[in-house]
Order: sequence, then structure tokens, then C-alpha cells
Amino acid sequence: IYTNHTIMISDCPTTVHGLQSIFQEQEMTETVHDTEGHGYLATFIGKNGRLVILRVTALGLLTIDLQCCEGDNIVQVENLLNTLEEKLRSLLHGNIKRVKRLPALTRGAAVDRYWPTADGRLVEYDIDRVVYDEDSAYQNIKIMHSRQFGNILILNGDVNLAESDLPYTQAIMGRGKENYAGKEVLILGGGDGGILAEAVKLNVYIDQMVIDGCRTHMRKACGSVLDNLKGECYQVLVEDCVPVLKKYVEEGKTFDYVINDLTAVPISTAPEEDSTWEFLQLILDLSIKVLRPTGKYFTQGNSANLTETLALYEEQLGRLSCPVDFSKEVVCVPSYMELWVFYTIWKK
Repeated sequence: IYTNHTIMISDCPTTVHGLQSIFQEQEMTETVHDTEGHGYLATFIGKNGRLVILRVTALGLLTIDLQCCEGDNIVQVENLLNTLEEKLRSLLHGNIKRVKRLPALTRGAAVDRYWPTADGRLVEYDIDRVVYDEDSAYQNIKIMHSRQFGNILILNGDVNLAESDLPYTQAIMGRGKENYAGKEVLILGGGDGGILAEAVKLNVYIDQMVIDGCRTHMRKACGSVLDNLKGECYQVLVEDCVPVLKKYVEEGKTFDYVINDLTAVPISTAPEEDSTWEFLQLILDLSIKVLRPTGKYFTQGNSANLTETLALYEEQLGRLSCPVDFSKEVVCVPSYMELWVFYTIWKK
């Protein structure tokens, strides 16, 4: 368990000396570290395994990090934190610009509850158990249960879809503005089955192990559509979508709708992202080629906060072999805990 206090102070020596007495009362051993003139740094270790890191920067920022082990007396820990905070207020005579106590972080737990948002913020989910955890030839596939969002599909550490995330499925299908009855729809990705459960006549290309996990553990999202890979009005193809798309282009096969649920837009143009941008460009070009003149292409973008990333994607749309127009919509996806951008693209 890791908790943190952050305080702005002005009198470092007096403050540190006052806090030392509290740690001595706790029978904690002090070690002062050389910061080469950059403030003050000390660690305090208790007999019960508690560790306190006390740091004061040259700018007057004081942080107290307290770490304790599972089984420690949480009431005693809270009392220690309260005592430290009261002592600081007394020492500084109320001249504290800001005090912030952060919730405890749990490290090394059997169930990992911390997952990053697309724009780099750390989110703690109310996850209480792992219901599926397997590695396919392509990715790690986890399905974890959240008391708030139901089961959540996580691929390679990226939150993909929860059973609560119907707004995602609705957004990537046009938010109820489209009539899919009697239409031919091509879905790329969509292994969770959410889009398939909402659509009518389609072909899908996905990871078999994603299907296996979601068929059992994500039924609130996919219903029964993944129980069989072929139904009266759909067929699921577990294949690489690129050669199949190329085959459709050669055959002149076209669709009323193409829904791309393969991957979000990369967050940068760094060299390690080059292959993903190239893949997106290829998928876009091939998808537009198999789109009928009045057809529409739906896809996700990324977090609404990543404005530069989304601008780069929109630049890519202007470089396609076939000229296109587009519109976008911002939707709150429950389990993402952030606003997400979705695109509708069509031929000019």
C-alpha cells in the first residue's frame, strides 16, 4: 500500500526536524541521503516493514510517501498520516499553500486494478477478479470483472470494451442514424461480438481466442451471436483481413457499410508507431475501394484529448487514393472514463 502527501513549504530545516520526532516515536530508523544540494531526502524504516520517504525539494515542495505491507494495521497507518499532517500545520502556523493526500495504491495484488487512459492518466478500476487470461499468437487477452462496468475486455493492456459500453457500439455504427436492414456490412475486427450483435448482414475478421473468451464471458455485449460462426444473415471469418480485402477489391465485391474496429489511431508519429500508421493507411485505402458509391465507413479515432493525434489521422484521410469527406462525433464510453472520437467517412 502506497500513499502520498504533497505540501508546499518555506522553512525546510524546522519542518524536517519537527517531523523527525514523530518517526522516532514510531521507532523508525532514519537514513539521510545526499542530494548534492537539491533539497532534503530521508527514508525511515519501521520494524513492521513500513517505509517512509520524506523529500523536500529546493522549491519548497514536501512529499511524504508511506509504504506498508499487506496485513499492517490500517488504523495505525491512518493515525500516523493524520499526526504528520497536524504536525505540519502546527510547524508552519497554517502557512501551507496546499495539502493533498492521495488514495493508497496497491502494488503486487493478485488482481491488477490500474490501467492507463489513452491520454496517459492512471485509472483505478473497481476490478475484483480475473475471469479470463490467455495469450493467443497475436496478443494477451484478459477479461476482468468490474462491479461498475461488468466484464471488461483488455487486449495487450489496452481497455477495449466492457459490457456497459453500448455507447461505443452505437457510435461506431452511426448512432442509430443508419438502416442496416437488407444491407451488406463488412466489420473489420470486432472480436468482442458487440457490433455483430447489433448488425444484420456482415462478414467479420477477428482473433479466434478473443471470440472464445467473449463468447463465454462477454455475453451482455455479444449475446449469442458468437455461439456459431455462421448464422442466417452473417458469417464470421477468422482470417487476416488484409488479404481478404485485397481479394474483394480484385473481385469487385462492395459493401454498403464498412466498420473498422481493428485499432485506435496511434498516439504519435514516433518511429515505433510507423507500422501502425502504415497499417491504418492500407486498411483505409482497401476499405474505401470496397465501399459502394453511397456507402459509409465507420471507425474509432482516439481520446478527444489527443487533438494532435486526431489531426494527424485527418491528414491521412486527405492522402487516400480516393477522395473522401468525413464527420466526427465525441462520445463518452463508460469504461474508458474519457471522451472518445468516432469518424464517419464517405466518398466524394
